[in-house]
Amino acid sequence: MKQEIAETRALQVLGWLAGKDDLLPVFMGATGVAEADLRRRAAEPEFLASVLDFVLMDDAWVIGCADAQGWPPTDIVTIRAALPGGQVPSWT
Repeated sequence: MKQEIAETRALQVLGWLAGKDDLLPVFMGATGVAEADLRRRAAEPEFLASVLDFVLMDDAWVIGCADAQGWPPTDIVTIRAALPGGQVPSWT
């Protein structure tokens, strides 16, 4: 997946997260971001990567987000891999 497409989809994940009144405060507390930071940093690929990293911490979140977008859950991993820091290390 190209990074531009991943960023667009990651924004959709951020939108899903922002709509979760029970989950958004957990993300904000874990990352230390304020509400103003969400808007200001939404265009930063590194910030979007942190959103995906957070969602990927719980299978229920992955499934809920993917279902809301009409994606297979594996798309969340694919999106994350296309953002900065998402490369799988090669051990060979």
